[in-house]
Amino acid sequence: MVELNEDTSRHIAQVLRMKAGSELELSNGAGQMLQGSLVSNDKKKCIVAVKNQWLVQKSNRHIAIGISLLKNAPRFEWFLEKAAELGVTEIIPLQCERTEKQHFRFERMRNILVAAMLQSQQAWLPKLHQPTLLSKVMSNTTSPTKLIAHCLNNEKRSINEFKTSKDSTILIGPEGDFGPTEIEAALKQSFTAVTLGHTRLRTETAGMVAATCLCIQ
Repeated sequence: MVELNEDTSRHIAQVLRMKAGSELELSNGAGQMLQGSLVSNDKKKCIVAVKNQWLVQKSNRHIAIGISLLKNAPRFEWFLEKAAELGVTEIIPLQCERTEKQHFRFERMRNILVAAMLQSQQAWLPKLHQPTLLSKVMSNTTSPTKLIAHCLNNEKRSINEFKTSKDSTILIGPEGDFGPTEIEAALKQSFTAVTLGHTRLRTETAGMVAATCLCIQ
């Protein structure tokens, strides 16, 4: 028997609406999977009878998205949910020149990722960072494929050219886009400017488009 924590129990009982006897698969977020049946669907303490366990190897693809925090927190939360469903490996909330300051509720954001991981039946939880200065992210990124999406009419390549990259980091700016000095700094640090299409996208939409293009072959 396995006793689940309150957050997972609430997701199973209230979101998925599973009843005692329901079959389910769960992950610890680090590759360990288990299959079992729900013995108790108490929203604070679900109990699962384990029938089988196995380990899922981590994907050899590493997709990191650095994305500006948003004034409208629910939109950022929506992006987190979709990024987890798509299989993004790492999410770095960015503090950029034009980022509107806000309180970052780390545990709430992480719980959204956990729920999305369970919903999409994945074995690995995306790594979520605390909000980080853009300049620090640019200088610390070691991915062989380093991309920045922006709206200036400069020379840019299509993100579709990088779909086969196994290790990529892409930067997505705030509602007002990256500032010219930020873009220039990224290019000097070997980031490649990319376009996500012909229309101007909201930050969270741009993040989802980037995740889709880089995660799905």
